[in-house]
Amino acid sequence: MLARATFRAASNPASVARRGFQSTRVARGGHGPMAGGQSPYHYPEGPRSNLPFDPLLPSFKYKFWAFAATGFGLPFGLAVWQTKKNKP
Repeated sequence: MLARATFRAASNPASVARRGFQSTRVARGGHGPMAGGQSPYHYPEGPRSNLPFDPLLPSFKYKFWAFAATGFGLPFGLAVWQTKKNKP
């Protein structure tokens, strides 16, 4: 059966090329199939482009350490408060 298909493809190469394979064209100078490459779903690329904050700002290190200290210290502070509070 494989030999028969191979023989058929070798005898008529135009039928193999007409199988319906398609590809989309990319506009020059851009990404995506839209004209000029201006796709509404294309987000900026590169380092730090997917972060909701800018780590290069000078105030970032203070905000980061405040966030980390609060997130790490809050459970311990609540545990101490629960053990020290007056029981009814």
